[in-house]
Amino acid sequence: MARFILSGFADEIDSDLKVQVRELKRLNIDRIEIRGVYGKSIIDYTEKEAREFKKLLDDEGIKVSALGSPIGKIGIKDAFEPHLDKFRHTIELAGILETNYIRMFSFYMPENENPENYREEVLERWHCFAEAAKNTGIVLAHENEKGIYGDTAERCLDLIESINVSYVRAVFDPANFIQCDEQTYPKAYNLLKPYICYMHIKDALYGSGEVVPAGYGDGMLPEILKDIDAAFSDEMVLSLEPHLGSFEGLANLEKSLDLSNMEESGPGKFEIAVKALRSVLDEIKR
Repeated sequence: MARFILSGFADEIDSDLKVQVRELKRLNIDRIEIRGVYGKSIIDYTEKEAREFKKLLDDEGIKVSALGSPIGKIGIKDAFEPHLDKFRHTIELAGILETNYIRMFSFYMPENENPENYREEVLERWHCFAEAAKNTGIVLAHENEKGIYGDTAERCLDLIESINVSYVRAVFDPANFIQCDEQTYPKAYNLLKPYICYMHIKDALYGSGEVVPAGYGDGMLPEILKDIDAAFSDEMVLSLEPHLGSFEGLANLEKSLDLSNMEESGPGKFEIAVKALRSVLDEIKR
């Protein structure tokens, strides 16, 4: 059985790291996938500033599950050398924040062009990432994202197997696959199962692409998590990325919260996402 560990993008709660930490603790979560802090990407901070963040997190008993970096989230035709330098800096930050995982992407493709036309350039850039991270203990965790090279399960698999190192792995995001009209389970999941290092917990609806809490969309999260529970014996981090706004059925999901201004209520939306995920986990553990 897997040991599920909850984490998440707490910048969806608030930009203030102290508020992020306070709310995570209130929800009995002791991990964070650190992404946005005080309105800036974590990778835009200095090493000195990262040490200050680490002290705050240590004092509150919060560990960093991953750096939610935007590395690889530029156009494939954009200049790469400055981005590679930024990645090297990100590796240093990961060491300071004591995490082995950096969430990454495989470059936005030009609109209305076949991504296969850019495969070699994507792989060349990722080989550079892999070389920079060699012997650091860092895992390069590729997230499937709409519009990048690796937005389909097949191209995610192609990237990971072509780079062919033990420290390039997959972050599995069901909602992003739904938004690309991919079948999350069994197709995408089974293709990437050997390479999944952790999951983003985000569900969505086919057609509209609307993001909803875990188990309320078409992402097949209960089925995926049940299979992970049966197949994995180690820790599996489930990193919440709610992206929740107002949607049909919200009031039925959580009656104990004031939903009148839910669009502005970051903590409220995050709490709904946490409760929905825990409900799914309770169900599959029965």
